Amino acid sequence: MPRTLITGGAGFLGSHLCERFLAEGHEVICMDNLLTGRIENIDHIRSDKFRFIKQDVTEYLYIDGPLDYVLHFASPASPIDYLEMPIQTLKVGALGTHKTLGLARAKKATYLLASTSEIYGDPLVHPQPESYWGNVNPIGPRGVYDEAKRFGEAMVMAYHRFHGLNTRIVRIFNTFGPRMRQDGRVVPAFIDQALTGRPLTIFGDGGQTRSFCYVDNTVEGIWRLLMSDEADPVNIGATAEMTIRQFAEKILEMLGSKSEITFLDLPVDDPKTRCPDLSKAKRILGWEPEVPLEEGLRRTIEFFKQQLKIK
Repeated sequence: MPRTLITGGAGFLGSHLCERFLAEGHEVICMDNLLTGRIENIDHIRSDKFRFIKQDVTEYLYIDGPLDYVLHFASPASPIDYLEMPIQTLKVGALGTHKTLGLARAKKATYLLASTSEIYGDPLVHPQPESYWGNVNPIGPRGVYDEAKRFGEAMVMAYHRFHGLNTRIVRIFNTFGPRMRQDGRVVPAFIDQALTGRPLTIFGDGGQTRSFCYVDNTVEGIWRLLMSDEADPVNIGATAEMTIRQFAEKILEMLGSKSEITFLDLPVDDPKTRCPDLSKAKRILGWEPEVPLEEGLRRTIEFFKQQLKIK
């Protein structure tokens, strides 16, 4: 039975990964300090094949017994979170990556880093291929997340080249689904506002674009990447690009909501466009999103209705 450590495993994406690895027959060790993760995300998967450790991955790491895979997903992931916790965000991207890489090397485990589309910054190339180096403001407020992930990628490649560690890097574009927190990200914010009759808040004029990938699609892409031999970064996301204004209108239409749309000032360094070039994922992994946007949104809306106790 393979044995896998998933840091940030009580978070939104991490908990879905824990489920998938258990379903694939792995013994799963979930490590999370619950800074942004939630214990209720993993309550339903407790078993003799699942172990939870509450720990900050920037501190000394010790796992007894063998490990076959280490997946580093611990990090604040929303602008509100990493702007409120800038030092923790930098530390988990730098020290956390270093500690988990050292553990993977000691255990001779395959290592996967959760990187992000944010490493491309406010892109000057569209859509963004893995060969694009990005347009990032290192000293802006978003730099704490962007540069933490960019440093993490550099550290992973250093361990791969210098120590010969078997590594993977996934660059995750906007992912949504059940178990998301109300952390300011656009999908939970719009759904919650529409369900409760409040105005949908758009930053800027709503002309900035995003593409949204349902969590099951993202997890499948991560699984395929881990099981491949590809050491260089791979984009995982969706290509159904739309403006934020169009996305707000879609949520209102799906819910039949009468909520209005309001506009706020655009945050500093907010990307104007964001959409992955998936050529590499299709070619190397044979992967592209299968669950369409509307179906993913329906499942996510049902989750938030249950959370809000709305029938």
